Formats: sequence, structure tokens, C-alpha cells
Amino acid sequence: MPVGWRAQLDPRPRLRRLRDSANAIVQIVVAATAAYAFAHYLLGHPAPLIAATVTVSSLGLVRDARPRRVLQTVLGMLVGILVAEVIAMVAGSGWWQLAIALAVTMTVARLLSAHAGFTIAAAIQAIIVIVVPAETPFLRLVDGVVGGIAALAVTALIPRNPHKAERRDAAALFLAVQKTMDTLVQSLRRGDRLRAERGLQRARALQKHVDRWADSLDSGLSIARISPFLRRARGELLRHDRVRQAMDLATRNLRVVARRAVYQTDDRRPRVVVAETLAEIARVMALVEDSLDDIALAPAAREAGRAVASRLDPRTILPDADLGEQNLIVAMRPLVTDLLTATGMTPDEARECLPRL
Repeated sequence: MPVGWRAQLDPRPRLRRLRDSANAIVQIVVAATAAYAFAHYLLGHPAPLIAATVTVSSLGLVRDARPRRVLQTVLGMLVGILVAEVIAMVAGSGWWQLAIALAVTMTVARLLSAHAGFTIAAAIQAIIVIVVPAETPFLRLVDGVVGGIAALAVTALIPRNPHKAERRDAAALFLAVQKTMDTLVQSLRRGDRLRAERGLQRARALQKHVDRWADSLDSGLSIARISPFLRRARGELLRHDRVRQAMDLATRNLRVVARRAVYQTDDRRPRVVVAETLAEIARVMALVEDSLDDIALAPAAREAGRAVASRLDPRTILPDADLGEQNLIVAMRPLVTDLLTATGMTPDEARECLPRL
């Protein structure tokens, strides 16, 4: 990997950034052009600036282009246009009119929505209305509606890839989980408390990855619901969301395992059997990730999970161990149950795979 000045000159990150934004660029170009052409040629508006700016601002280059977010931004801009049009019609244009328009617009926007983006979108359009006067009142409100409709239309007709972002976030979560489990396995093998504490820190940092995956899945599902071209993708996204819900629970239970691993490494004694058990669970985790791309691998992940679950009896694995060590094995049982549900089993079916205590 290039470093220093070579990294700054490396074209690959730039090309990757362009590739990731290509669909969004196409969306914006089509929506802005269509909105401008409709308002100018069909409605006869002389300079439908806002028709184009509304589409650009509402779609944006951010990865979250779910219809709800686009609609929210459009409504914010329409609020700004409406308030500014009323002020311009009553008081005209000027510096103090701009101050009043901004104050009123941002006050109304904050009352209507808790999202800061809603208020900023309204304020920007209010500035355009006051600074660039128009001969016909409320003409730009119509332009804003046209732009909003165009933005929502391209969201459905030229949808962004719903899999790319969510699969990237899923990979980030599974990578972070695997690193956490590897650290805990090494700490138990060596009786290394510092390494166990590092594993606990990593386990506590997993929630942000879960949340990002949830957001990208929600965005993809929102687009798939309205786009006629993504109906097949909806089933796959729903399956991934079920895995994500199971992984959310799994990461919480992994934190419990990590805390107990820290306690158990206080005496600096290696715990090879416990470490190998956790390593087997990590391998099941890897199979669950593989099944995201190929559902045919889900049965293999399920069987591997069943095999591990069937042995999670602390009295069998560690008959002569102390209570703390046995409790660590017990803490792994909910973790394996979560992984089994990620393979398609119900929670009751997953729990039946565990030996009775």
C-alpha cells in the first residue's frame, strides 16, 4: 500500500471513489435535467433554477438515498421556499429581508423536524429565493415541487445498488467480530489478561458496526420497496436483515464472554480447552458470513453450529475445572444460539441443540 506522497498521487482511491459515486451522479444528472426541462419547456418558467437545485440537494452523493430521507429533504426545501416567497412578496428583497427570511425559516423548520438537515435545506432555498428575485410569486414553489418529484422518481427508476453498502458494512462487522474473537482466543491460550482486556475493548466497539449495517440495510430495503427493478433484491435484503438481527444479539453475548475471559485470565493460567471452544465458534461465525453471499452455505454453517452447540456442557468439557471456567463455557451457549438463528433456525430450535444443564 502506498504511503506518504505516493499515497496522495495514487489514482486508485480516486477511481474507487468515482466508481462508488457513479450511480448517484447519474441519478442527479437525470433528475436535475428532467426537472429543469419540465419546468422550462412544459410549464413555461423562464429560469427554473430551484427545480434543478432541489434535485441535487435532496439526492446528494451520500450513500443513504432512501426515499424517506429524500422526501424529508425535499419537504425542508419547500418550507424554506414557501416562507421566503411570502416574505419576498410582502417586504421585497434586501439584506434585512434575508435576515428575517432566514430567522423565520429556520425557526419553522426546527419546530417541524428534529433533523438538522431539514433546517439547513430550508435555509439554503430561502436564501436563493430572497437573493434571486422572481417576477411571478410562488413560481419557485412549483419549481421546488417539480424538483422533488423528479428526485423521488429517479430514486425508484434509477436505483442505487442496495447491496453494495450493506455488504460492505456486513463485512466490516464480521471482520471486527473475528478480530475480537481471535484476540480472546489468544488471551485464553496464553493466560494473558492484557490481551483479554483488549478483546473486551474490541467487543464493546462492535455496536457501531451493527448500527451501520442496520442503517444500510434499511436504506436498501426502502429503495427496494418502491423500485420495480429491485423486487428480487428485497428477499435477499430481508434475509441479510435477519442475519443482522442475530448478529446484534451475538455481539452482545460476545461482550459477556469477553468480560468473563478477563476475569479468568487474572491468574495467568492458559485455558486451552476454553480457547479451542471459542475458536470453533469463530469458525462457525466465518461460515455465517460466507452464507450471506451464497445461501447454499447456510446448511454447512448450521451443521457446524449444531456440532459446537452439542458439546457446550461445562461438566463434559471441563469436569475438573473451577466454577469460573465452567461459567465461561455457559456464557458461550447464547452466543452459539444466536449464530444458529443466523443460519435460519428459530430460537427454540437453536436452544434445543444445546445439552441440558
